[in-house]
Amino acid sequence: MQEKTYIGSDILVKELLAEKVEYIFGYPGGAIMPVYDALYRYSDHIHHILTRHEQGAIHAAQGYARVSGKVGVCVSTSGPGATNLITGLADALIDSTPIVCITGQVPSNLLGTDAFQEIDVIDISLPVTKWNAQITRVCDITYIIRKAFYIARSGRPGPVLIDITKDAQLQKDIFQKTICQEVSNFHPYPQVHENNIKTAAALINSAKKPLALVGQGVTLANAEEEFKAFVEKADIPVASTLLGLDVMDSVHPLFVGMLGMHGSYAPNILTNQCDVLIAVGMRFDDRVTGDVNRYARQAKVIHLEIEACEIGKNIFSHVPVLGDCKESLPLLTEKIRKAAHKGWLAHFRIMQRKEEKIIQEDLNPEKDDLTMGEVIKWINQYKDKDAVLVTDVGQHQMIASRYFNFSSRKSQITSGGLGTMGFSLPAAIGAQFGARDRQIICLVGDGGLQMTLQEFGTILQDQLPIKIVLLNNNILGMVHQWQDLFFEKRYSSTELLNPDFMQLAKAYDMQGRKITRREDLQKALKEMFELKKACLLEVVVKKQYNVFPMIPSGAAVDEVRLA
Repeated sequence: MQEKTYIGSDILVKELLAEKVEYIFGYPGGAIMPVYDALYRYSDHIHHILTRHEQGAIHAAQGYARVSGKVGVCVSTSGPGATNLITGLADALIDSTPIVCITGQVPSNLLGTDAFQEIDVIDISLPVTKWNAQITRVCDITYIIRKAFYIARSGRPGPVLIDITKDAQLQKDIFQKTICQEVSNFHPYPQVHENNIKTAAALINSAKKPLALVGQGVTLANAEEEFKAFVEKADIPVASTLLGLDVMDSVHPLFVGMLGMHGSYAPNILTNQCDVLIAVGMRFDDRVTGDVNRYARQAKVIHLEIEACEIGKNIFSHVPVLGDCKESLPLLTEKIRKAAHKGWLAHFRIMQRKEEKIIQEDLNPEKDDLTMGEVIKWINQYKDKDAVLVTDVGQHQMIASRYFNFSSRKSQITSGGLGTMGFSLPAAIGAQFGARDRQIICLVGDGGLQMTLQEFGTILQDQLPIKIVLLNNNILGMVHQWQDLFFEKRYSSTELLNPDFMQLAKAYDMQGRKITRREDLQKALKEMFELKKACLLEVVVKKQYNVFPMIPSGAAVDEVRLA
């Protein structure tokens, strides 16, 4: 009997179904229209979310991937549709987010002719993808799509882009169910070497002042429990990178705060006093280390990392432990002795008191102006325990990272390495699809919101119950802070004349409320979280406001400023 044939677009969608894809975020156009026609035919199996911009689609795919642990998928047409994905690809690459982007392309006979909406997206996206490929023949669809998903999710996750010509979408072929279980010259899970585990354990057992640094790699490996067991057995204080904040409960007695430029005072200062530094699933980026020549020079560094190129890239590792920390952490825990470091932990508590004035001014201000910190304080009071916080980029992001209670896994989504303004609103949309039963809180500034606010339309169309908290200070706060501290108060192009956000909310059939007085804040937040539909709560906060602690650019971590 002759095997049934399908056109390429149907084969592509059937491959997505084989990968158990439930949601696709995208925006249609000419070169991808056959795929959209196939999505219409398979609409009972795959839900397509029509965003209002391709950048919104890819950020939504990121938010979905980050909260669900699955591969996010987005689709766009060729030309400007494809180029609008580049920011999201770069963001996903540097933050290790598994996504597969599928872009339409002009027919293969028109490649290289500067045809309408033709762009060489393969060369453009090469630096910001983990892998990319172009499909010009229908017979290649099955293997390349399977390979794309395998590469995106395996090892250190990342974005993959697949460009498919229009004729490949329309050609016919049989559909063959195949599974991609390996790719030549791609070894995503390196072997953990026993000798390195033994050496690391010996160092930890002899340490008097150990410090563990935790990053998002622990979350990506689903190794939160293994990390917790390790630090609790060794009684090691834990400091977190920005993206690692939801690895441990914020109130855990071993958790001592966030690292880096706007991190907590104690872990930054004591990084340069510890004797053994254990880095797990983090990459020592410049926002964490400050001046690398003055970073933890006194310490022996143990680095648990899945990607070989990250070990020793920025900070020398005395004991590299290459491998998946889901595997390496239990091996290390088995070989360390149960320890107690009460005196060393007490030192952190003493140092933390130096921040008390800042914390009180942020959370319990005595002056009339509302602060970002007190908004976060009351969000903690009324949010669900397993709520997901999606933040944009800027001062509100740093304040939230300091004060939000991250009490469950995969509860933080933010743009870390790239710092993409406009990220939070579309990422919150993706997160809501990735965690239908969880409360999604989108925290955004007035600058970032106006970069992607067209995605209010996506919230309207899909009736998503996202809670949007807009902290409005009518300026680009973080740039304004740097101008205040380092550019002699020359405030160049940071003042914002903003629209009436309440009218915008009304235009999108979204309940909105604007808060300018402290006495109205608690009630408004409580009512917002009780709503079963989307809500925009605009809180007018203090305009002239700087986020401290702060490590100036180029300074050492122990040169952290409190004012």
